[in-house]
Amino acid sequence: MTKENALPGALRLGINVDHVATVRNARGGRHPDPVRAAHLAVEAGADGITAHLREDRRHIRDDDIVRLKAELTRPLNFEMAATPEMLALALKTVPHACCLVPEKREERTTEGGLDVIGAGSFLERCIGELKSAGIRVSLFIEPDRAPIEASARLGADIVELHTGTYCEHALENDWQRVEKEVQRIVVAARVAHAAGLEVHAGHGLTYNTVGEIAAIPEIAELNIGHFLIGEAIMIGLRPAIERMSALMREARSSAGGGGSRRI
Repeated sequence: MTKENALPGALRLGINVDHVATVRNARGGRHPDPVRAAHLAVEAGADGITAHLREDRRHIRDDDIVRLKAELTRPLNFEMAATPEMLALALKTVPHACCLVPEKREERTTEGGLDVIGAGSFLERCIGELKSAGIRVSLFIEPDRAPIEASARLGADIVELHTGTYCEHALENDWQRVEKEVQRIVVAARVAHAAGLEVHAGHGLTYNTVGEIAAIPEIAELNIGHFLIGEAIMIGLRPAIERMSALMREARSSAGGGGSRRI
């Protein structure tokens, strides 16, 4: 195995602070502050911070992105739709990475992966301009061979595999479908890694579902937000992140032995 194709070592945890901003915006004003939450997340061991600036600004706002970029001591992952407005903001801010996601105004959260196969020329232009600015580019996609291969052709650095379907089946206790989705993600991670892409994963992960995904050796990073912000309301942000980190480390360390069922 070449150095370029070597499996990642320690599994990184990125914390999405969008829903701290959701609570703030429900009342207006400045509190709770997602930037403060980002600092606390880093203190608790987060390896990076994700923030999604949506077209309608329903949670994260432009000034949040500016402050995060200026203040963070860990990488900022700017989640965005592939639109001229967001491309211009990303090029102005120059975060560590941009994760391009599908976005519909009526959705509550991101629903499924980006259509990289049927995407027009603007997506390729967006990827090219971001990379030229020194920004790493991630595409949030379904865990299937075709979008992975399309992502590699488009020049992405990273693919983030959508774990939402797996998590939905786990909540329904549909174990046959859970196993099918886990295997789907395992195969996708291998295909993406073999194609020279860094592999991330996320969407809907909880304490009960993270182990199966964390045990996949090709995955370098998990991005988790809504669940941990919800847990933080109950037990505090630091304990919530520390427990998630511990579960990830345990699953990764036991991966050589096949991992352990946590669902």
